[in-house]
Amino acid sequence: MTNQVLLEVKELKRHFDLGKNQTLKAVDGISFDIYQGETFGLVGESGCGKSTAGRTIMGLYNRTDGEVTYSGRNVHKMDEKERYHFLRNMQMIFQDPYASLNPRSTVFEIIAEPMEVHGLHKKKEAMQRRVYQLLEDVGLNRDHANRYPHEFSGGQRQRIGIARALALNPDFIIADEPISALDVSVQAQVVKLLQKLQKEKGLTYLFIAHDLSMVKYISDRIGVMYLGHMVELTTSEQLYANPLHPYTQALLSAIPIPDPDIEESRERILLEGELPSPINPPSGCVFRTRCAHAMDVCANVKPAWQEKEPGHFVACHLYE
Repeated sequence: MTNQVLLEVKELKRHFDLGKNQTLKAVDGISFDIYQGETFGLVGESGCGKSTAGRTIMGLYNRTDGEVTYSGRNVHKMDEKERYHFLRNMQMIFQDPYASLNPRSTVFEIIAEPMEVHGLHKKKEAMQRRVYQLLEDVGLNRDHANRYPHEFSGGQRQRIGIARALALNPDFIIADEPISALDVSVQAQVVKLLQKLQKEKGLTYLFIAHDLSMVKYISDRIGVMYLGHMVELTTSEQLYANPLHPYTQALLSAIPIPDPDIEESRERILLEGELPSPINPPSGCVFRTRCAHAMDVCANVKPAWQEKEPGHFVACHLYE
C-alpha cells in the first residue's frame, strides 16, 4: 500500500425515485479515500447500501449527488472514450457467481469476451495463452476452459468470475460480497486467492461484505455503513481493538469465538427493533432508534463526521 490516493469518494448519494413522492435513500452522503495497493473493506447489514455504493462508484448507477474521482478523473463526467479506458482499469467481482456467468458460454468464451470487446490479443493463439494463464492464476487449469458454468462448484465458479475480472489487467477491483454465497471452508480459499493476486499484480480492492470476521483478514482499513451512511472508518486493527460507534460494537459482538468457554460467558450486544426503512429514515442520527445510548440530541441533530483519533473517524454524538 502507498500513500497515493487512487479513488476519492466525496459526499456520494444514490437515491431511487419510487413515485408517489417516495424516495429510497440507498446511499446518503458517504466519503472516503482508497489508497493504491490497499484493500478497503465496506461492511454493514443487508440493506445498508454498501452494494449500491460499489455500483455507483463504478458508474453502473448514476449518482444523485457527490463525486467519485479515479486517478484524478470524475467517473460520472467521463465521455464515451474516457469511460472505455476507465473500465479497463476498474472491474467487478459479483456476489453470485452463477448468476453473473452466462450459462450458454464456455469458460473460455466468458474470460475471452472482455478482451475481445477491448480489442486485446487479436491473434487466436495469444488469446488462448492468456485465457489459460488466467485460469492457472486463479487455481484452475486449461482443461476447464471448454466446460460450462453449471459443471463447476460455487467456489470454482467464483474463481472463473475472478479470472474474468482480471482479463483486462485492471488496477482496481470492486469485490461485491464475493464470498457470501460460498461455503465457509471455500470462503477462506477465495480470500487467500484474492490476497495472492493482489501481491502478484499490485491490485487495489474495494471489498464489500457483511461478515466482519472475514473482512478483518483481508482489509487494511474498514468503513462501516448503516442505512446509507458511513458511521465509522479506521484501520482493521483499530476497529477490532477499539470500536467507537455503538453499531460497530454490536456487529463485532456478534462474531462467534471458537473457544466455547469464552463464547458462553461473553456478553453480546443485541440491537432492539428492525432496521428502519431508507424510504423514511429516522431524523438526526439514523441509528438512534436501535441505539442503547440514544440521547435527545440524537433525534434532532445529525452527528458530525469527525476524526476522533489519528485515522479513526466516527459519526456519533457520544464523542462530541
